Amino acid sequence: MTRRFALALLAGLSFQLSTFSSASADRPNILWISSEDHGPHMGCYGDKFATTPNVDALAARGMIYRHAWSCAPVCAPARTTIISGLYPPSTGSEHMRSMVKLPAEFKMFPQFLREAGYYCANNAKEDYNLAKPGKVWDDSSGKAHWKNRAAGQPFFAVFNALQSHESQIRTRPHKAVHDPAKVRVPVYHPDTPEVRADWAQYYDKVSEVDAVAGAHLKDLADAGLAEDTIVFYWADHGSGMPRSKRWPCNSGLQVPVVVYFPPKWKHLAPPEYTPGGASDRLISFVDYAPTVLSLAGLRPPAWMQGHAFAGQFTAPQQPFIYGFRGRMDERIDCVRSVTDGRYVYLRNFMPHVSQGQHVSYQFETTTTRVWHDLWKAGKTTEAQSLFWRAPKAPEELYDLTSDPDEVKNLAASPQHQEVLAKFRKAQSQHLAEIRDVGFLPEGEIHSRSVSGAPYTLGHEEPRVFPWGLIYDTASLASDLKPESMRLLRPVITDRNQDSAARYWAVLGVLMRGKDAVSLTHDDLLKALDDPSPFVRIPAAQALGQYGDAADLEKALPVLLDLADGSKHDVFTAIPALNALGALGSKAAPALAAIKALPEKATAPDGRYGTYVPRLIADLTGDLEGGAKPAPAKKGKKKAQ
Repeated sequence: MTRRFALALLAGLSFQLSTFSSASADRPNILWISSEDHGPHMGCYGDKFATTPNVDALAARGMIYRHAWSCAPVCAPARTTIISGLYPPSTGSEHMRSMVKLPAEFKMFPQFLREAGYYCANNAKEDYNLAKPGKVWDDSSGKAHWKNRAAGQPFFAVFNALQSHESQIRTRPHKAVHDPAKVRVPVYHPDTPEVRADWAQYYDKVSEVDAVAGAHLKDLADAGLAEDTIVFYWADHGSGMPRSKRWPCNSGLQVPVVVYFPPKWKHLAPPEYTPGGASDRLISFVDYAPTVLSLAGLRPPAWMQGHAFAGQFTAPQQPFIYGFRGRMDERIDCVRSVTDGRYVYLRNFMPHVSQGQHVSYQFETTTTRVWHDLWKAGKTTEAQSLFWRAPKAPEELYDLTSDPDEVKNLAASPQHQEVLAKFRKAQSQHLAEIRDVGFLPEGEIHSRSVSGAPYTLGHEEPRVFPWGLIYDTASLASDLKPESMRLLRPVITDRNQDSAARYWAVLGVLMRGKDAVSLTHDDLLKALDDPSPFVRIPAAQALGQYGDAADLEKALPVLLDLADGSKHDVFTAIPALNALGALGSKAAPALAAIKALPEKATAPDGRYGTYVPRLIADLTGDLEGGAKPAPAKKGKKKAQ
C-alpha cells in the first residue's frame, strides 16, 4: 500500500467517525433544482430580455454567484464532476459517455450522505461517465421525491428539468414567446432570421425551466419545509447554442447558481452571503460535492479535489477555476481552460482541429448549419469565422470586461504577456496536481488501467503513466513553434519512449503540416509500423494528407485496417475514421472499402454505439457529393 493511499484510508476512517458522531444532530434538508443547457440568461443576472420570475424571486431572498463554471461544456462529464468531487481528466472520465471506474476506496457523494442518515432522491438524470460504486441513491428515477423519505428524515433531493435542453431549442413547430427581433445576437453568430429564431426559442425554454423551479419551490412551501431547506438552483453548462455547448470558454462553462439559506441555517451560509446579494467567489462543479457534505456537517474526504464554498468546512476562496474539453461524441479534441473571473485562458493541445468539428448532434440545430454554410460561402465576419477555422491558436486569452463574447485573442498582445504567463503557469500546475490522464489516447486510459481505475494510474503508477514526459511532449507538439521539432523528432521512432509520447510527437508533425511532414518523412514511414495504433493513425494521416501519391498509397490501408471495428475496438476505430475524414477527397480511392466497414466495434459501454456509424455516414456523404446525410429519424437518440 502506498503512503498516499494509506493517508486516503485514514482520512476515510476519520470521515466515517465524524459521520457517525453527527448522525443524531439536527441537519438541514438540501434541495437542488437543476436544468439543462443554459447560461446565466436570467433576470437575476441582469438579463432584461429573460423572463424568469421564480428564480429571480429565489435570488432576491438568497444570493447569486457571478463566477460559476461547470468544468465541462457538455452534460455527461459535467455531471460526472459533480457526483464525484473530482475533475474528470484525473479519473479518465472526461470523454463523452465513457465509462471508467473510481478507485475502490472512493465513493460518490450521496453515498456519504446516506450513511449519515440522509434520504437521497434523484429525479432523474444521472449520465455519469463513472461506474457507480454500489448503491448511490435511495431512489434515482422519475418517481424519486423527498416526500418518499421516512418521517423526520433529512433529505437531499435533486430535480432536473429537461425543457431547456439543446434538443428543445430546435423543436418545431414552436410558438414564439420572446420576440426574435429583440434578441441580442453574440458577435460570433451571424445575424440571420434563423439564428434569431433559435435564440428566442432558447429564451422561451429558459422560461419553461424557471416555471418548473417555481413549482418545486411551491411544493416545498406547501409542505411547510421552506424554512428547513437550503435550496440551490443551477444549470449543467452554458447554452445549447453552438460555441456555447461543447466549447470550454466562458460562454460554454458559465452557469447560473442561486442559493437560498433560511434564517435557521444562515450559520451554514458562505461568509459573504447577503440576501439579495451576489458573490464574486469563484466556484465550479468540482466544489459541489464537498459543499453539500460540508452543509450536512460532514468533513469532505481528503481525496476530493473541490473546495467547499459553504457549510461547516468552508474552504478559503480560490484564485482560479478550471474547465476542459475532451472527445465530444465522435470528434476528438483536447482543450484545457482556466479563469479568474475576468480573464479566460484556453490551451489548445490539438490546434489542428477546429472548434466547429462536425459533431452530428450539434449540426441538427439550424443555427449551426446556417452559420457553417455562410462561412463556407465566405460570408462571415472575422469573429464569426473563428469557430470554423483551423488551426486554432495554441493559446487563447480573453478579457471578459471588454470582450464578453471572447473573440479578441490577447495571447499575442505585448501588453498582456504577464497575464498570459500567470494563467499558463496556473494551468500547468493544475494539470500536474490532478495528474491529467486525458493526455493519454483514450484507448490507453483503459488499457493501462485494466486492473484498476485510471485515477490510480495517474497518482500511483508513474512508471505506467510518466506524466511529466507525456505532458511536456504534448506541450511541445501543440505549441506549433518550428524550433520544437528538434526535440520532437527523436521521439517519433524511439521505441524506448512511452507510446503516448510517441503519439504526441507524431501529432506535432501532423499539426505543423507539409514542411514538417517533409522533414520527418522517413520517420513517419517507420511510425506506420509502430506497435501502438495510436501512433500509426496520425502518422498515416500526416503522410496521406501532406505527402505524395506513394505516401497516400501506404497510408490508406493502415487507416482502413484500424477503422475496421471487427478487428479493433471503438477507441481505435474512432480516431482512424476521423483521420480518413481529414484526408478529404484524397480518401476517395477507399470509398468502397469505407462503405463496407462494420458499424460496430467493441466498446466499454453501449452509449458509444452511434459514433462509428455517424463517422462512416459523414465520410461517405462527403466523398459521394459533399453533402452531409440528413439526421436519422429512426429510434430515439440519446440526449447530450
